[in-house]
Amino acid sequence: MGQAFVRRPGLKRRVGLIERIHESRVLGRRVRVLADLLAARLPPNARVLDIGCGDGRIASTIQRRRPDVQVEGIDTLVRPNAAIPVRGFDGEAIPFDDSTFDIALCVDVLHHTADPTILLRESTRVARGLLVKDHTREGLFAGARLRFMDSVGNARHGVALPYNYWTQAQWNSAIENLDLEVEEWTADVPLYPWPASIVFQSGLHFIALLRRSPRRSARAE
Repeated sequence: MGQAFVRRPGLKRRVGLIERIHESRVLGRRVRVLADLLAARLPPNARVLDIGCGDGRIASTIQRRRPDVQVEGIDTLVRPNAAIPVRGFDGEAIPFDDSTFDIALCVDVLHHTADPTILLRESTRVARGLLVKDHTREGLFAGARLRFMDSVGNARHGVALPYNYWTQAQWNSAIENLDLEVEEWTADVPLYPWPASIVFQSGLHFIALLRRSPRRSARAE
């Protein structure tokens, strides 16, 4: 299995009180909010690849919002009850030909990789556009706040937690180096109810729609 994005099922553990609160108060809201925000940014009749799709709940909700859109997933751990069709992959090499998809969807996946650039490059190889939900490590105690959120949401599932959060400058550099253009970037991602939003929202989340630049597309032809 590749080292870019791995799950470690052996690390699963019991669900604690904070994690139960997260499941009951945050998880359902997160699925609804992200599905709405992402669905609104997909082109008509798009074929979408959800990279690191997990249980497929977000992708499935997107399809209910947008019945014109077809979504399939890949993940390093294929769950038997996933809500969408899922193919396994090694966390680095995406098993599809160039430009197979209109959009590659990466929802809180890239910061779970040792080198997000690897998966970014592969994503923009197999898709003409990239829709990303991830984090920026900006603001007071940003790293600590992000690590806490990540641990509560993922540790019990055995997900690798390298805590590889990029600053805005790192995102900008990667986008430039990969010959991508930012079609839209928003930090208005209201995942948490008040008062949790005060601590876990401001300056930490973004959704970006990226496209191959014309010069990169010309080289690929």
